[in-house]
Amino acid sequence: MIVLVVILLVVIVLAMLGRDLLERRTRVRPGDVNALPEDVVGLRQEVAALRAEAKGALRHVGLVRYDAFASNEQSVGGRQSWSIALLDDDGNGVVLTAIHGRSEARSYAKSVFEWRSEQPMSPEEQDAVASAKP
Repeated sequence: MIVLVVILLVVIVLAMLGRDLLERRTRVRPGDVNALPEDVVGLRQEVAALRAEAKGALRHVGLVRYDAFASNEQSVGGRQSWSIALLDDDGNGVVLTAIHGRSEARSYAKSVFEWRSEQPMSPEEQDAVASAKP
């Protein structure tokens, strides 16, 4: 379970770093004539190829933390349970859920296709998918 959480955190950090590096690389200062590309058509083709390649990447993340065993709006164990949606641009990917109780923890994975799952999703899983939508 801990390994899964660590892997998820690494994926999220790498996605954030990649986006930050891309933004830095493509930022052009106004008035800097030397920063203009000589081959605009070639760069546009490269950008189109990168966008097509990134389309299948799990870039959209939605995380919901909650107390799975709260009764009458009173928390008994803190917000230790969570659902995370990892989806691509078309809404395909996975929703991972960890429900933490006092003596045990359970993990669930549900596949998502076009922002929906064939398996019934909990309200928290639906919220995670909704928050992952761009």
